Amino acid sequence: MDSGASPRNHGFYARSGKRAVDLVVAACGLIALTPVFAIVACCIKVTSRGPILYRQTRMGRDGHPFTILKFRSMAARISRQDPAITVAGDPRVTAIGRLLRHYKVDELPQLWNVLRGDMSLVGPRPEVPIYLAQYTDEQRGVLSARPGITDPASLAYRHEEELLAMHAEPERFYRAQILPDKLARNLAYLSNISLRTDLRIILETVGSAFLGSKKDRDVPPVGITHTSSKSVSSV
Repeated sequence: MDSGASPRNHGFYARSGKRAVDLVVAACGLIALTPVFAIVACCIKVTSRGPILYRQTRMGRDGHPFTILKFRSMAARISRQDPAITVAGDPRVTAIGRLLRHYKVDELPQLWNVLRGDMSLVGPRPEVPIYLAQYTDEQRGVLSARPGITDPASLAYRHEEELLAMHAEPERFYRAQILPDKLARNLAYLSNISLRTDLRIILETVGSAFLGSKKDRDVPPVGITHTSSKSVSSV
């Protein structure tokens, strides 16, 4: 799995500085955001039955599975037959969950994953195990680094749920078009890791979550073209 994209082949920041930044920011973030966590937890508990946190197995560095944490944004009763992806209008998403997902607040518990060493602030978003089987040897290069809370692909696909809802078979479209494009973007990121790049991605992630942009809404990501198919409001 070792390749030129691996951060282990890069300079000090990729090898050691990045982890130091992760530890400091994650620890400070968990402390500073404690009031936010408490408010969100109360809102989830009051508005729907089920646990506050959602736990799911994702694939981490070197293909090792780990448990990712999120604030629960869906109804608690999810069957194994339910799709792994979410499209706009998915009836499984709760009212408070839509708000949390829109502003990416549901991802904040992953600061704990960062502190534990499962994840990084910036790095390829971890996928569920079922998708790894289709990775090429080159694409598996994304597993050379800790997965992140955000990455270049997350910015490009800020409105992924809406894009998926435009296709009659969102799961197939995700596997055939979106996933390969995400992997390509993240491999490019891993080939040129720097503190400046990470700070830019973090700032753009926060900005897009709370401000958004007309460009994000109107222009599909590079390599993705809209096809004429009926909208999917539920799966």
